[in-house]
Order: sequence, then C-alpha cells, then structure tokens
Amino acid sequence: MRLRAAARVVFAIGAFLAVPTVALAQVKVIISGGFAPAYRELLPEFERTTGISVTTASGASQGTGPDTIGAMLGRGELADVVILNRQGLTVLTADDKIIAGTDVNLAETFIGMAVRAGSPKPDISTVEAFRQTLLRAKKVAVPGSAAPGFTEVLRRLGISGEIEVEIPSRGTESVAMVARGVVQLSIQPVSEILHMPGVEFAGTLPTELQHRTVYAAAIVAGSKQAEASRRLIAFFSSDAATAAIERSGMEPSRRR
Repeated sequence: MRLRAAARVVFAIGAFLAVPTVALAQVKVIISGGFAPAYRELLPEFERTTGISVTTASGASQGTGPDTIGAMLGRGELADVVILNRQGLTVLTADDKIIAGTDVNLAETFIGMAVRAGSPKPDISTVEAFRQTLLRAKKVAVPGSAAPGFTEVLRRLGISGEIEVEIPSRGTESVAMVARGVVQLSIQPVSEILHMPGVEFAGTLPTELQHRTVYAAAIVAGSKQAEASRRLIAFFSSDAATAAIERSGMEPSRRR
C-alpha cells in the first residue's frame, strides 16, 4: 500500500512538472533619467507584491539623437510602458505611440544647478546673481530635455551669444561632464542631480526663471501586457510611492 501510495505521489509530481507552468506577466519599461531614482527604489517592492516581472531600458525624454524614447520606439523596440517628461509624452501621443487615456502624471520637480563636488556653490538666489554665475562659467551642460527651456532663459537674460551650451543626449551625461570637470555646471531637473556621484546640488533657479518638469507614465500602443502595465502605473502613482519620490528630489504630481 505504501509503495503504491508513493508511486502515485511520484506520478503526480512528474505529471505536474511535465505541464508547462503559466508564465507570470512580464512588463518592459523604457524610462528617462528624471524619474529613474524613485523608480529604482520602488521597483523591487512592486515585483515582490504583484509577482509581475519587469525589465527596464533607458532613453531620453526629448532630443534629436538615437537615444530618445521616441527614436527607440520608432525603430521598433518593444515596450509596454514609458516614463518620461510630459513634453516628450505629448510628442509620442501625437505620433500614435501611446494608448489614449492611459497617461498618468507621477511626479514633478524644479530645475536646478549641479556643480562639481567640493567646488564652491555659486549664488543663484536672484536673477542677476544667476546671470553672473552663467557669465563666469561661460560653458554649461544641459540635457536635451531641458535645452529648449534653457535656451529661452538665456534669451530672457540677454546672454544667448555669450554662453556655450553642451547638450548631451542624456541627463546623466550632463551631470557626468560636471563631475569630470569638462564644464563647471549643469542645468537640469533636480531629481537628475541629487545622489549622483561627483557633483553637488547648488540650488534651484530663481522663481522668475523656474518651471516644473512633470514626469508621466503611459502604456505603449500595441502592448500585450495592458493589465499588468496598468497595475505598474497605478503603483507608481499611489501613496506607496510618495516617500521614494520625495527622497529623489521630486514631489508627487497633482493627478490628472
């Protein structure tokens, strides 16, 4: 009897192993740098509590190079969710790359300045102080996503022709240029500056020159994982994400 019972158990186990297990949902995210610190902190908890597996690629929110999220989707790279700034998402929506109505604001941050670690932090508390800081630096790094706004700032300050602007495709590279001493400072979203090696946060731009950068998520047109993607976006826009968002230099966005 015991042998027959044991045989039945072995048979049952063998039959179970012979049947392919149902694969858990797998979601691919393409994300730009601004929301990435909070995303990296929160992702393990999302995977643990949902059982959904996530793979991640990175791309710039905006720009003309091959490393933008738009360019990646345009050349056929598959993705289920994109997380990037609102301006970049608006372009993707216009190009029918996004499922209508799936976009959700996640967080927002101000524009700030990075200087090399250990170097004096310049005074940028007023418009004139900021203007003089730029004139002394003469050369500034600005990621492609922030370049249009910074170009307008230079125009308003009347120094467009006096400042050399380096525009790498990614926010992490503009910070890295400051860390390496290639440029004295960079201008970009605060969340792309905090916690980055080799640089220090010098402060935010004066109120008169300031604008908020909003980061949003949406489901990519053609995604085969729409339900899992909705759960991911809901998690990153929930109260559970608030603390990590604030630690990364942002604040939860006013929901839309």
